[in-house]
Amino acid sequence: MQRFDFIIVGAGSAGCVLANRLSENPRHNILLIEAGGSDRKFWIRTPIGYGMTFFDRNVNWCFEGEKDPGLNDREIYVPRGKVIGGSSSINAMVYCRGAKTDFDDWRDAGNPGWGWEDVKPAFEAIERHVRKDGTIDGKGPLTVSDRQNDYHPLKRHFIGAARDAGLPIADGTVGQGDEGFGPYLINTRGGLRCSSADAFLHPVKHRNNLTILTEAQVTKILFEGKRAVGVSYRRDGMTQEAHATREVILSAGAIQSPHLLQLSGIGPGAVLQKNGITVLHANDAVGAHLEDHVGINYYYRAKEPTLNAVLGTWAGRIAAGIQFVLTRTGPLSLSVNQYGGIVRSSSSQTRPDMQLYFNPLSYSTENAGKRKLTEPDPWPGFILSFNPCRPTSHGHVKLASPDPLKQPEILFNYLATEHDRADVIKGARLIGQVQNTPTLQALLSAPPKFDPSKESDESLIADFRKRSGSVYHPSCTCRMAPEHQGGVLDRELRVHGVENLRVVDASSFPNITSANTNAPAIMVGWRAADMILKH
Repeated sequence: MQRFDFIIVGAGSAGCVLANRLSENPRHNILLIEAGGSDRKFWIRTPIGYGMTFFDRNVNWCFEGEKDPGLNDREIYVPRGKVIGGSSSINAMVYCRGAKTDFDDWRDAGNPGWGWEDVKPAFEAIERHVRKDGTIDGKGPLTVSDRQNDYHPLKRHFIGAARDAGLPIADGTVGQGDEGFGPYLINTRGGLRCSSADAFLHPVKHRNNLTILTEAQVTKILFEGKRAVGVSYRRDGMTQEAHATREVILSAGAIQSPHLLQLSGIGPGAVLQKNGITVLHANDAVGAHLEDHVGINYYYRAKEPTLNAVLGTWAGRIAAGIQFVLTRTGPLSLSVNQYGGIVRSSSSQTRPDMQLYFNPLSYSTENAGKRKLTEPDPWPGFILSFNPCRPTSHGHVKLASPDPLKQPEILFNYLATEHDRADVIKGARLIGQVQNTPTLQALLSAPPKFDPSKESDESLIADFRKRSGSVYHPSCTCRMAPEHQGGVLDRELRVHGVENLRVVDASSFPNITSANTNAPAIMVGWRAADMILKH
């Protein structure tokens, strides 16, 4: 029988942090268990390679969501990392803490100790900033790079248009807690991806008290009474068990953490009984409150070359590949999400309500059927896009079968509220405002086929329902809050109703943050380690 002090389920953004920090004390014996395999793969290490891992079942769960009534009953694709590093190994690497008010909302949802001033020191402890001039700020394990000097020359038009539109220009880079437009920070180090595994796990993986078990899918949490004592998992076609003397910690993500709780008897009683699962602790909030950012792209043709000329031709790709292999620089060493920010859609908004992305390439649907939709267009083009920051529509992750190897039912339920539909109109109007600035008008080689500044509100909503999609930030399915207020976890991330069980990942968010969720998920892992180690 395998016995450990702590068992961590999932080697993703938060799980790698926990493995690092809990194993610092040689008296702690840690098992980190991951369903996927090694992240030492070319397309994971190559920053722009996330386009290649997007549908790769070797490193991606490739979940399929239910038909979403808010998006014309379209089935929503849900990529999630199935590999060491989790989704931090396959994401677009944009690093945003979120807005300061996001975390004050966490605190006010019944979680003292989670306000902005409480979480800010954790972000600072995590980060090692490489500024645009190469100087270093911070001593944290996670490299956060300002690559604006390497971004495409189209950036001058993006900044100019933002100024023309009256958007606040960030002091340096965006996403550190304040409102503003500018270059995005990304998680690269020396031209390669810097995932949570690169930052936290690989430097300590040889510690004698840390066991890393890959290609092992946890199927159930084991209990003695209401005390978590271990996990059951499948590996090499066999079912095995590992026992924990102190805690089991789920870091399996916003889809699989609630799924595992439900498989183990913690969740909506009627759903569990329907699937033949004995109810250990009934809580309708498990798997509920699923939140995500949903966004849309608007496509434009440009008078000057964009990244389409590089990534859309064999000659361009070969040249970029040679540059990357020899120097770790160039387009392959970057994300295509280069400029954007968290801003207010109008002066009447009291807080930032939109996230913008201005990307120097395009892959429109005009050539659908002739080329892959993720391939760049054969003409110079770029994208303006937005997603509302704080949706109020909630979906769910629900047990669909007692078979633990079958995926759960995933329904996002986008645009279910009038608030969210109004946000779509606000965001589209903001894009139209930026599009019509003198700076961008001078760049366009032709008017857009769909002009958000001229369409009716009804047309904007209809277009959004037809073309929008997930920005891949699922969260809040095991939210922190008092149980009587719809919570699954207490303020120290312990599961209500049972003992020695925590959930530490984006599912724990009381509400979705205003921007990309990888940074706050890593922060949650860091703070959870503090909470565990103090006992």
